Amino acid sequence: MTRKELNSPMIDAGVLSLIKEERGKALSAREWKFRLRGYGYGVKNVEGSQVLTRLPQGTELGVLPQDLA
Repeated sequence: MTRKELNSPMIDAGVLSLIKEERGKALSAREWKFRLRGYGYGVKNVEGSQVLTRLPQGTELGVLPQDLA
């Protein structure tokens, strides 16, 4: 198994703002991830980091800041 390269590009500021707003509204991480799916985004864990993906293809957009965990 190969190691995942976490030097991905920065997430667009507008998208990151939406992600943070939704995290503030959600009562749990599970609810937050459910809310993100409604916008076409997903979160997956890669080597201890959370990576934002675009659904349904699973295209990785970048690593989320630690404060959103």
